[in-house]
Amino acid sequence: MTAKAQSTSHYDVIVVGSGAGAMTSALFAAEQGLSVLVVEKSDKFGGTSAISGGGIWIPNNHYFAAKGGRDSFELALQYLKAATGEHGDEPRLRAYLEHAPQMIRALEENSHVRYAVAHKYPDYYPQLPGSLAGGRTLDPELFDTGLLGDELANLRTPSPSTLLMGRIAWTARHAHKAMSRSFGWRLLILGLMLRYKLDFKWRRKGRRDRRAALGSALVASLRRSLMDRKVPLWLNTDFQALLTDNGRVTGVQVSRDGQPQQLHARRAVIFGSGGFEQNQALRERFLPQPTARDWSATPPGNNTGAALQAGMELGAATALMDWAWWAPTIAVPGEEKPRGVFAERAFPGAIVVNSLGRRFVNEAAPYLEFVDAMYRDNHGSGGQSIPAWVIFDARFRFNYAMGPLMPAQVMPDSRLRKEWLNTLYFKADSLPALAAQIGVDSAGLEQTVKRMNEYARTGIDTEFGRGGNVFDRYYGDSNVKPNPCLAPLGKGPFYAMRLDAGDIGTKGGLLTNEHAQVVSETGEAIPGLYAIGNCSASVMGTSYPGAGGTLGPAMTFGYIAANHIAANR
Repeated sequence: MTAKAQSTSHYDVIVVGSGAGAMTSALFAAEQGLSVLVVEKSDKFGGTSAISGGGIWIPNNHYFAAKGGRDSFELALQYLKAATGEHGDEPRLRAYLEHAPQMIRALEENSHVRYAVAHKYPDYYPQLPGSLAGGRTLDPELFDTGLLGDELANLRTPSPSTLLMGRIAWTARHAHKAMSRSFGWRLLILGLMLRYKLDFKWRRKGRRDRRAALGSALVASLRRSLMDRKVPLWLNTDFQALLTDNGRVTGVQVSRDGQPQQLHARRAVIFGSGGFEQNQALRERFLPQPTARDWSATPPGNNTGAALQAGMELGAATALMDWAWWAPTIAVPGEEKPRGVFAERAFPGAIVVNSLGRRFVNEAAPYLEFVDAMYRDNHGSGGQSIPAWVIFDARFRFNYAMGPLMPAQVMPDSRLRKEWLNTLYFKADSLPALAAQIGVDSAGLEQTVKRMNEYARTGIDTEFGRGGNVFDRYYGDSNVKPNPCLAPLGKGPFYAMRLDAGDIGTKGGLLTNEHAQVVSETGEAIPGLYAIGNCSASVMGTSYPGAGGTLGPAMTFGYIAANHIAANR
């Protein structure tokens, strides 16, 4: 037990963290009559979920079935077992696949959360048995933030990269139509801009869109649902230690607004507090090198691994500690955190090279595999690929976005911030001059571009197969033939931007069983302690099976944890 605190409070369940998984667990615990408290370290609620895409990967969901889609438990299990391989835990995989469709249906019936199926968004590994070309990823519907009232001020601000023009809410389905330049994409963007501009009453309050989208919509709708049930959410409440009695977890020690306090949990404590990606010491202890918290796309100062360390002190088992939910990132001067680079890598006419000027990966590959390839190449090629460099020409610059650079047809170089030149992006009239600026081998880069131009002509990338599967082509330009992910580079000026080996959270953490209970090194459940989301070892192992493969399990195991606690009063 910790030292005597200044005040004491009692609840049935205490949830640490306020991301999507944490609030989902709190919602379902409250729905079953349990008294619940949610504590959040930050002065904003929503965690990393709030700045994410908000998608959830839910196989065999009723939204897809309603559109005539065909999926099954057996098909999804086949896929997950192939994806997770030796790291797969079949009891946990089965629990996930059984409860995920139940969870999203229960959320729809008992909360403000609303989803739609992204029926064209394919699984990330289309080559594996059991994969589908779409239907398993669900995309949040827009949410009217006016329903939050004064609580809106406490919602974590979404990343500019998740908003159209840095300010207008749009769904992942909207973004896909615009990025793939599908039929009607210009009218879609015009309509979204007009909706934003013509909302005069809301515009008087500031630049923020009335509507939330993506992860912001998800956490806002969950928070409104907790408000309906009068579930308290304490901000500025830093978890410090677990309280125990004869081996059972009985509560938490926190610092609330700088004051120590003991909070007692009659039934259980649920950790939903994120990973350890913002803790440089833990990164250096567990993750592959080089590593830096400044490369992470998660909120600075949060996700420092407090739950992980507290669980380890109790003798909890851990797994996957050397893995993260990798995603390449671009650091933008003046922004608090870098931006993840997800869709842009599939656009035709950009390549990624190491210091030798050579490609080392299919640029359109899933982001986890992309950064994994950065590490493998960095350690094995003799060339530096951390950082790597994305290279494109004036034609690409005119037509497509890259990180914070909107297409030049709407944001020409003359309108870019002057401090971005030679920091965020580099520019030269020739490839050799560009290579000299960024320290890349000039001859290697020119040879790579020559090969890529031939691949663009034939439509076949013989080195890495870019554009050769349905996932690659999802964000390709549907108007580019014969391969929507390949176009020649040749029109100056040429551009380069640095890519770091970033992440959207760590993957390893406390090991749990199929009920989301934290287990000890001997495999026994630690009474009264549950963990979900990135503070727990991912049920997905070292894989990332589809968009929403982080939040889907976090919310599902939050649902499982709440039901298990309620059933074992």
